[in-house]
Amino acid sequence: MSRFFIALLIFSAFFFLIEFYAFQALKTITKNKYVKVVWILIALAIYLNLFYTLYATPRSAGQTKGFQLATGLLLTFLIPKLVIVVVMFGEDIVRVFQKLMSYVSVTETQPIPSRRLFLSKLALGLATIPFASFLYGIFQGRYNYKVLKYQLSFDDLPEAFDGFTITQISDIHSGSFTNPEKIQYGIDLINQQNSDMILFTGDIVNNKADEMNDWIDAFKHFKAPFGKFSILGNHDYGDYVDWPSKEDKAKNFQDVKDVHPKIGFDLLLNENRIIEKDGQRIALIGVENWGKGFNQAGDLEKASLGIQKEDFKILMSHDPSHWEYKVKHDDFNYHITLSGHTHGLQMGIEIPGFFKWSPSQYVYKQWAGLYSEFGRFINVNRGFGYHAFPGRVGIWPEITVIELKKGSRNA
Repeated sequence: MSRFFIALLIFSAFFFLIEFYAFQALKTITKNKYVKVVWILIALAIYLNLFYTLYATPRSAGQTKGFQLATGLLLTFLIPKLVIVVVMFGEDIVRVFQKLMSYVSVTETQPIPSRRLFLSKLALGLATIPFASFLYGIFQGRYNYKVLKYQLSFDDLPEAFDGFTITQISDIHSGSFTNPEKIQYGIDLINQQNSDMILFTGDIVNNKADEMNDWIDAFKHFKAPFGKFSILGNHDYGDYVDWPSKEDKAKNFQDVKDVHPKIGFDLLLNENRIIEKDGQRIALIGVENWGKGFNQAGDLEKASLGIQKEDFKILMSHDPSHWEYKVKHDDFNYHITLSGHTHGLQMGIEIPGFFKWSPSQYVYKQWAGLYSEFGRFINVNRGFGYHAFPGRVGIWPEITVIELKKGSRNA
């Protein structure tokens, strides 16, 4: 038996258990057979659509919008059912415990049917929260652009760059776009920041260069007096689809790189640029993708050739694991690193200044926002676009604006 079918059986068993538990809650609160039939038909349609999409979509097609739709429907209905399962499974544990206790005690307990009815209503009520959140995330959340502004102070920043502003965007994933008006709104919002420099930190496509064809005219209108610069992300290498030949993959990779000058960005491939203002300078360094355990094309040493240790440095590196494992300890002193990649998993809970959580944090130590160690900073941009799941729940698309200040370093 192939690994595919073994995995299919495991996932099918997992989904069946979730559906079984959730359906028990529904049966407890209603006897209406039509409601039950509709519930079952919707579940079957979602799973059949998912399995058909996975089976019928060749890897050479990349991530299709059909796949994103199937994923979105699955998560929208599955996550609420997980909430139901947690509540009902807890009730079953209590029932088992009470059954065991009944053998050694004659104490009467609350009637199980009434408690079961209450908990079923509670579970279904709680499940409406993630259900509504995922619906919002798909229809509106993926375009709920947020401008996040930071002011960072450094005692070794050249005087001429006091007040210098940088707009960072990341993870465009143009192959996922479906709404030109909403995308144009995000682009206009970037231009409204009137920053001195615009930096893009990778993943311009999902897999293929032609995903960007319909969006070049929109993205080429960014304005920044000190330039627009970019790097590659892991998806830009075309590693997640099957290609007819190595030559086809190489051509696509070259085409992806060629997109950047078409939209007015200077693509840095393990290179650097000197940004000059009033006779003073800072160094902008861009590495290719470097991820912990995969695609380590980034070469920090090569990218920094010609840069002096005393220069003020801004590093663009797509994957924040590069900062964690290589950059932050480097005594060459990279003052600011700008990354993306994680998207904050496009779902989580954030209360600015108080609370921030996403499953992404169990994979990446730096997964969204600004972090500092040893007086060095990294900003992990939550991404402009979206990938796999066609929405955002609680983790909104981000436009970062950083103002550099001359002065004592931030704590």
